[in-house]
Amino acid sequence: QVQLVESGGGLVQAGGSLRLSCAAAGFTFSTYGMGWFRQAPGKEREFVASISRNGGTTYYADSVKGRFTISRDNAENTVYLQMNSLKPEDTAVYYCAKGKTVLAGRLQYEFAYWGQGTQVTVSS
Repeated sequence: QVQLVESGGGLVQAGGSLRLSCAAAGFTFSTYGMGWFRQAPGKEREFVASISRNGGTTYYADSVKGRFTISRDNAENTVYLQMNSLKPEDTAVYYCAKGKTVLAGRLQYEFAYWGQGTQVTVSS
C-alpha cells in the first residue's frame, strides 16, 4: 500500500533553515506529482508547495515563495522541502501528499494519500 514517511522536522530559531524529506513507497513514485501541506494549531490544513512528476513544474503558496524550495529524487523515491528564512508563522505540522496525477496540484482534492506529518516549530 502507499506509504509516505516524513522526517526532518524540529525546533529552529527564526531565520534558520530545515530540510524536510518524504520517503515514498507502494507506488510508482516517478509517475505522480507530489506536494507539501501544513496545518497550524487551530487552523485548516493549507497548501505549501507541489512538484510535477519530473520536477519540471513547481507551485508555491505566496507565504513561502522565495523561502521554500520543493524538489524530488525519483531514483530515491523521495520528495524534499528546503525551508529557509523560517518565521514563527511557519510553525505547523507538515504533511507530504501523493498527487492523483502526474501534475503538480494545489488543492487538497488533487491529492490522494497523506503522510503522518512532521512537526516544525520556529521560535522567535
